[in-house]
Amino acid sequence: MQAGTAAQGNSDVGSVVIPEVPQNPRDTPIGRAAAAAVGVRGAGADRLWPRPADCRIMTIANQKGGVGKTTTAVNLAASLAQHGSRVLVVDLDPQGNASTALDVDHHVGALSVYNMLVEDRPLADIVKPVEGLPGLYCAPATIDLAGAEIELVPLVARESRLSRAVAAYDSSDLDYILIDCPPSLGLLTLNALVAAREVLIPIQCEYYALEGLEQLIRTVELVKGHLNPVLQITTILLTMYDGRTRLASQVADDVRSHFGEVVLQSIIPRSVRVSEAPSYGQSVITYDPGSSGSIAYVEAARELAIRSQKTAG
Repeated sequence: MQAGTAAQGNSDVGSVVIPEVPQNPRDTPIGRAAAAAVGVRGAGADRLWPRPADCRIMTIANQKGGVGKTTTAVNLAASLAQHGSRVLVVDLDPQGNASTALDVDHHVGALSVYNMLVEDRPLADIVKPVEGLPGLYCAPATIDLAGAEIELVPLVARESRLSRAVAAYDSSDLDYILIDCPPSLGLLTLNALVAAREVLIPIQCEYYALEGLEQLIRTVELVKGHLNPVLQITTILLTMYDGRTRLASQVADDVRSHFGEVVLQSIIPRSVRVSEAPSYGQSVITYDPGSSGSIAYVEAARELAIRSQKTAG
Protein backbone atom coordinates (compact mmCIF):
# COMPACT_ATOMS: atom_id res chain seq x y z
CA MET A 1 0.00 0.00 0.00
CA GLN A 2 1.28 3.41 -0.90
CA ALA A 3 2.20 5.68 1.95
CA GLY A 4 -0.55 8.06 2.97
CA THR A 5 -2.47 9.70 5.78
CA ALA A 6 -4.33 7.40 8.19
CA ALA A 7 -7.71 8.68 9.36
CA GLN A 8 -8.32 8.24 13.07
CA GLY A 9 -10.64 5.36 13.90
CA ASN A 10 -11.42 3.34 16.98
CA SER A 11 -8.26 1.27 16.53
CA ASP A 12 -5.34 0.83 14.20
CA VAL A 13 -6.99 -2.19 12.59
CA GLY A 14 -8.78 -1.32 9.35
CA SER A 15 -7.79 2.35 9.48
CA VAL A 16 -8.51 4.32 6.34
CA VAL A 17 -5.49 5.22 4.22
CA ILE A 18 -5.62 8.20 1.88
CA PRO A 19 -2.90 8.16 -0.80
CA GLU A 20 -0.80 11.31 -0.74
CA VAL A 21 0.31 13.15 -3.87
CA PRO A 22 4.11 12.94 -4.07
CA GLN A 23 5.84 16.28 -3.60
CA ASN A 24 7.90 16.54 -6.73
CA PRO A 25 9.49 19.89 -7.67
CA ARG A 26 9.31 18.79 -11.30
CA ASP A 27 5.56 18.18 -11.07
CA THR A 28 4.60 20.73 -13.70
CA PRO A 29 1.76 20.65 -16.25
CA ILE A 30 4.28 19.59 -18.91
CA GLY A 31 5.66 16.89 -16.61
CA ARG A 32 2.17 15.55 -15.90
CA ALA A 33 1.35 15.51 -19.61
CA ALA A 34 4.52 13.52 -20.27
CA ALA A 35 3.64 11.07 -17.51
CA ALA A 36 0.17 10.63 -19.00
CA ALA A 37 1.65 9.98 -22.44
CA VAL A 38 3.97 7.30 -21.03
CA GLY A 39 1.06 5.60 -19.26
CA VAL A 40 -1.19 5.65 -22.31
CA ARG A 41 1.47 4.09 -24.54
CA GLY A 42 1.35 0.99 -22.33
CA ALA A 43 3.02 -0.47 -19.29
CA GLY A 44 6.50 -1.86 -19.23
CA ALA A 45 7.11 -5.38 -17.98
CA ASP A 46 7.91 -4.02 -14.51
CA ARG A 47 4.53 -2.28 -14.29
CA LEU A 48 2.27 -5.17 -15.28
CA TRP A 49 -0.27 -6.34 -12.71
CA PRO A 50 -1.51 -9.92 -12.15
CA ARG A 51 -4.14 -11.00 -14.66
CA PRO A 52 -7.03 -13.29 -13.61
CA ALA A 53 -7.10 -16.86 -14.86
CA ASP A 54 -10.60 -16.28 -16.29
CA CYS A 55 -12.43 -13.14 -17.34
CA ARG A 56 -13.95 -11.42 -14.30
CA ILE A 57 -17.45 -10.11 -15.00
CA MET A 58 -18.22 -7.39 -12.46
CA THR A 59 -21.38 -5.33 -12.07
CA ILE A 60 -20.84 -1.92 -10.47
CA ALA A 61 -24.11 -1.17 -8.73
CA ASN A 62 -25.73 1.05 -6.13
CA GLN A 63 -29.25 2.37 -6.59
CA LYS A 64 -28.28 5.57 -4.78
CA GLY A 65 -27.25 8.20 -7.31
CA GLY A 66 -24.06 10.25 -7.16
CA VAL A 67 -21.90 7.69 -5.35
CA GLY A 68 -19.33 7.32 -8.13
CA LYS A 69 -20.46 4.22 -10.06
CA THR A 70 -19.54 5.54 -13.50
CA THR A 71 -16.40 7.28 -12.25
CA THR A 72 -15.31 4.03 -10.63
CA ALA A 73 -16.05 1.93 -13.73
CA VAL A 74 -14.15 4.26 -16.06
CA ASN A 75 -11.10 4.86 -13.87
CA LEU A 76 -10.67 1.26 -12.73
CA ALA A 77 -10.93 0.19 -16.37
CA ALA A 78 -8.36 2.76 -17.53
CA SER A 79 -5.96 1.84 -14.71
CA LEU A 80 -6.22 -1.88 -15.42
CA ALA A 81 -5.73 -1.33 -19.16
CA GLN A 82 -2.62 0.78 -18.54
CA HIS A 83 -1.12 -2.04 -16.52
CA GLY A 84 -1.53 -4.85 -19.00
CA SER A 85 -5.14 -6.02 -18.66
CA ARG A 86 -7.75 -6.10 -21.41
CA VAL A 87 -11.01 -4.57 -20.22
CA LEU A 88 -14.51 -4.11 -21.64
CA VAL A 89 -16.81 -1.48 -20.10
CA VAL A 90 -20.51 -2.12 -20.74
CA ASP A 91 -22.42 1.15 -20.31
CA LEU A 92 -25.88 0.20 -19.08
CA ASP A 93 -26.88 3.70 -17.95
CA PRO A 94 -29.16 5.61 -20.39
CA GLN A 95 -27.28 8.81 -19.50
CA GLY A 96 -24.25 7.33 -21.26
CA ASN A 97 -21.75 8.98 -18.92
CA ALA A 98 -19.24 6.13 -19.13
CA SER A 99 -19.34 6.37 -22.93
CA THR A 100 -18.75 10.13 -22.67
CA ALA A 101 -15.83 9.72 -20.26
CA LEU A 102 -14.20 7.20 -22.60
CA ASP A 103 -14.88 9.44 -25.62
CA VAL A 104 -16.83 6.72 -27.44
CA ASP A 105 -19.45 7.84 -29.95
CA HIS A 106 -22.96 7.35 -28.56
CA HIS A 107 -25.14 9.74 -30.54
CA VAL A 108 -28.84 8.99 -31.02
CA GLY A 109 -29.25 6.22 -33.57
CA ALA A 110 -25.77 4.78 -33.17
CA LEU A 111 -25.47 1.06 -32.43
CA SER A 112 -25.50 0.67 -28.67
CA VAL A 113 -26.41 -1.59 -25.77
CA TYR A 114 -30.06 -0.78 -26.56
CA ASN A 115 -29.83 -2.64 -29.87
CA MET A 116 -28.26 -5.59 -28.11
CA LEU A 117 -30.92 -5.83 -25.37
CA VAL A 118 -34.05 -5.08 -27.36
CA GLU A 119 -33.14 -6.18 -30.89
CA ASP A 120 -30.81 -9.10 -30.09
CA ARG A 121 -27.84 -7.56 -31.90
CA PRO A 122 -24.59 -9.39 -30.99
CA LEU A 123 -22.40 -7.67 -28.41
CA ALA A 124 -19.52 -7.87 -30.90
CA ASP A 125 -21.41 -5.42 -33.16
CA ILE A 126 -21.59 -2.90 -30.33
CA VAL A 127 -18.10 -2.98 -28.81
CA LYS A 128 -15.72 -0.19 -29.80
CA PRO A 129 -12.05 0.33 -28.90
CA VAL A 130 -11.21 3.32 -26.70
CA GLU A 131 -8.84 5.60 -28.55
CA GLY A 132 -5.46 6.11 -26.89
CA LEU A 133 -5.86 3.26 -24.39
CA PRO A 134 -4.83 -0.09 -25.94
CA GLY A 135 -6.68 -3.00 -24.39
CA LEU A 136 -9.70 -0.93 -23.32
CA TYR A 137 -13.08 -1.34 -25.05
CA CYS A 138 -16.56 0.07 -24.51
CA ALA A 139 -20.09 -1.03 -25.36
CA PRO A 140 -21.75 2.42 -25.39
CA ALA A 141 -25.20 3.50 -24.26
CA THR A 142 -27.49 5.96 -26.02
CA ILE A 143 -30.55 7.79 -24.77
CA ASP A 144 -32.62 5.08 -26.54
CA LEU A 145 -31.80 2.89 -23.55
CA ALA A 146 -34.15 5.02 -21.42
CA GLY A 147 -37.10 3.25 -23.02
CA ALA A 148 -35.62 -0.21 -22.74
CA GLU A 149 -37.10 -0.79 -19.27
CA ILE A 150 -40.60 -0.67 -20.81
CA GLU A 151 -39.71 -2.43 -24.07
CA LEU A 152 -38.13 -5.35 -22.22
CA VAL A 153 -41.24 -6.11 -20.16
CA PRO A 154 -43.09 -8.25 -22.77
CA LEU A 155 -39.95 -10.05 -23.96
CA VAL A 156 -39.19 -13.66 -23.00
CA ALA A 157 -36.50 -14.04 -20.31
CA ARG A 158 -36.17 -10.26 -20.16
CA GLU A 159 -33.85 -10.39 -17.15
CA SER A 160 -31.32 -12.63 -18.94
CA ARG A 161 -30.81 -10.79 -22.23
CA LEU A 162 -27.50 -9.22 -21.25
CA SER A 163 -26.32 -12.54 -19.81
CA ARG A 164 -27.00 -14.33 -23.09
CA ALA A 165 -25.25 -11.60 -25.08
CA VAL A 166 -22.16 -11.74 -22.84
CA ALA A 167 -22.10 -15.56 -22.99
CA ALA A 168 -22.21 -15.44 -26.80
CA TYR A 169 -19.38 -12.89 -26.93
CA ASP A 170 -15.82 -14.19 -27.27
CA SER A 171 -14.29 -12.97 -24.01
CA SER A 172 -11.33 -15.36 -24.10
CA ASP A 173 -8.98 -12.43 -24.70
CA LEU A 174 -10.51 -10.25 -21.97
CA ASP A 175 -9.51 -10.02 -18.31
CA TYR A 176 -12.40 -7.89 -17.03
CA ILE A 177 -15.91 -6.96 -18.10
CA LEU A 178 -17.13 -4.03 -15.99
CA ILE A 179 -20.86 -3.27 -16.20
CA ASP A 180 -21.88 0.27 -15.24
CA CYS A 181 -25.47 0.37 -13.91
CA PRO A 182 -28.06 3.14 -13.70
CA PRO A 183 -29.04 4.47 -10.24
CA SER A 184 -32.02 2.14 -9.83
CA LEU A 185 -32.94 -1.50 -9.22
CA GLY A 186 -34.97 -1.84 -12.41
CA LEU A 187 -34.68 -4.27 -15.32
CA LEU A 188 -31.38 -2.85 -16.55
CA THR A 189 -29.66 -3.38 -13.21
CA LEU A 190 -31.34 -6.79 -12.91
CA ASN A 191 -29.86 -7.75 -16.30
CA ALA A 192 -26.44 -6.64 -15.06
CA LEU A 193 -26.73 -8.75 -11.90
CA VAL A 194 -27.81 -11.84 -13.84
CA ALA A 195 -24.92 -11.42 -16.30
CA ALA A 196 -22.16 -10.94 -13.71
CA ARG A 197 -20.29 -13.18 -11.31
CA GLU A 198 -19.25 -10.37 -8.97
CA VAL A 199 -20.75 -7.17 -7.61
CA LEU A 200 -18.67 -4.09 -6.82
CA ILE A 201 -20.49 -1.53 -4.67
CA PRO A 202 -19.17 2.05 -4.45
CA ILE A 203 -20.20 3.63 -1.13
CA GLN A 204 -20.02 7.36 -0.57
CA CYS A 205 -18.44 8.46 2.73
CA GLU A 206 -21.40 10.61 3.76
CA TYR A 207 -24.35 10.49 6.14
CA TYR A 208 -26.83 8.75 3.82
CA ALA A 209 -24.25 6.32 2.46
CA LEU A 210 -25.81 3.17 3.88
CA GLU A 211 -29.39 4.21 3.11
CA GLY A 212 -30.85 1.72 0.66
CA LEU A 213 -27.82 -0.55 0.82
CA GLU A 214 -29.87 -3.21 2.58
CA GLN A 215 -32.27 -3.24 -0.37
CA LEU A 216 -29.41 -3.70 -2.83
CA ILE A 217 -27.95 -6.57 -0.81
CA ARG A 218 -31.39 -8.20 -0.57
CA THR A 219 -31.78 -7.87 -4.36
CA VAL A 220 -28.37 -9.49 -4.90
CA GLU A 221 -29.39 -12.37 -2.65
CA LEU A 222 -32.68 -12.83 -4.53
CA VAL A 223 -30.87 -12.86 -7.88
CA LYS A 224 -28.36 -15.35 -6.49
CA GLY A 225 -31.12 -17.60 -5.18
CA HIS A 226 -33.31 -17.61 -8.29
CA LEU A 227 -31.39 -16.48 -11.39
CA ASN A 228 -27.60 -16.48 -10.90
CA PRO A 229 -26.24 -18.84 -8.24
CA VAL A 230 -22.59 -17.77 -8.74
CA LEU A 231 -23.23 -14.08 -7.99
CA GLN A 232 -21.51 -12.63 -4.95
CA ILE A 233 -20.52 -9.26 -3.53
CA THR A 234 -16.73 -9.36 -3.73
CA THR A 235 -15.71 -5.71 -3.58
CA ILE A 236 -16.77 -2.51 -1.82
CA LEU A 237 -15.01 0.77 -2.61
CA LEU A 238 -15.28 3.84 -0.39
CA THR A 239 -15.60 7.01 -2.47
CA MET A 240 -15.79 10.79 -2.04
CA TYR A 241 -13.86 10.74 1.22
CA ASP A 242 -13.43 14.19 2.78
CA GLY A 243 -10.61 14.03 5.31
CA ARG A 244 -11.68 17.35 6.86
CA THR A 245 -14.78 15.77 8.41
CA ARG A 246 -15.01 13.28 11.26
CA LEU A 247 -18.20 11.91 9.68
CA ALA A 248 -16.27 10.53 6.71
CA SER A 249 -13.99 8.53 9.02
CA GLN A 250 -16.97 7.24 10.98
CA VAL A 251 -18.77 6.08 7.84
CA ALA A 252 -15.59 4.40 6.56
CA ASP A 253 -15.05 2.64 9.90
CA ASP A 254 -18.69 1.50 10.02
CA VAL A 255 -18.51 0.06 6.51
CA ARG A 256 -15.25 -1.76 7.28
CA SER A 257 -16.53 -3.21 10.56
CA HIS A 258 -19.74 -4.45 8.89
CA PHE A 259 -18.40 -5.81 5.58
CA GLY A 260 -14.85 -6.79 6.54
CA GLU A 261 -12.38 -7.94 3.92
CA VAL A 262 -14.51 -7.20 0.87
CA VAL A 263 -13.85 -3.49 1.45
CA LEU A 264 -10.77 -2.32 -0.44
CA GLN A 265 -8.10 -0.69 1.69
CA SER A 266 -7.74 1.99 -0.97
CA ILE A 267 -10.17 4.87 -0.65
CA ILE A 268 -11.14 7.58 -3.15
CA PRO A 269 -10.91 11.16 -1.87
CA ARG A 270 -12.98 14.04 -3.18
CA SER A 271 -11.11 15.49 -6.14
CA VAL A 272 -11.88 18.32 -8.53
CA ARG A 273 -9.79 16.58 -11.21
CA VAL A 274 -11.99 13.48 -11.04
CA SER A 275 -15.04 15.66 -11.75
CA GLU A 276 -13.34 17.59 -14.55
CA ALA A 277 -11.95 14.65 -16.53
CA PRO A 278 -15.20 13.43 -18.21
CA SER A 279 -15.82 16.86 -19.76
CA TYR A 280 -12.61 16.33 -21.72
CA GLY A 281 -13.60 12.81 -22.78
CA GLN A 282 -11.00 11.25 -20.49
CA SER A 283 -10.59 9.28 -17.32
CA VAL A 284 -8.74 11.06 -14.53
CA ILE A 285 -5.97 8.50 -15.05
CA THR A 286 -5.04 10.14 -18.36
CA TYR A 287 -6.37 13.63 -17.64
CA ASP A 288 -4.21 14.29 -14.57
CA PRO A 289 -2.19 11.23 -13.50
CA GLY A 290 -0.52 13.14 -10.67
CA SER A 291 -3.76 14.11 -8.92
CA SER A 292 -4.90 12.55 -5.66
CA GLY A 293 -7.96 11.05 -7.36
CA SER A 294 -5.87 9.41 -10.07
CA ILE A 295 -3.40 7.95 -7.59
CA ALA A 296 -6.26 6.62 -5.45
CA TYR A 297 -8.00 4.91 -8.38
CA VAL A 298 -4.72 3.37 -9.56
CA GLU A 299 -4.19 1.98 -6.06
CA ALA A 300 -7.75 0.62 -5.97
CA ALA A 301 -7.29 -1.03 -9.38
CA ARG A 302 -3.97 -2.52 -8.31
CA GLU A 303 -5.61 -3.97 -5.21
CA LEU A 304 -8.43 -5.37 -7.36
CA ALA A 305 -5.90 -7.00 -9.67
CA ILE A 306 -3.94 -8.52 -6.79
CA ARG A 307 -7.16 -9.97 -5.36
CA SER A 308 -8.05 -11.50 -8.72
CA GLN A 309 -6.63 -14.95 -7.95
CA LYS A 310 -8.87 -15.24 -4.87
CA THR A 311 -12.10 -13.95 -6.36
CA ALA A 312 -12.11 -14.89 -10.04
CA GLY A 313 -13.90 -17.91 -11.40
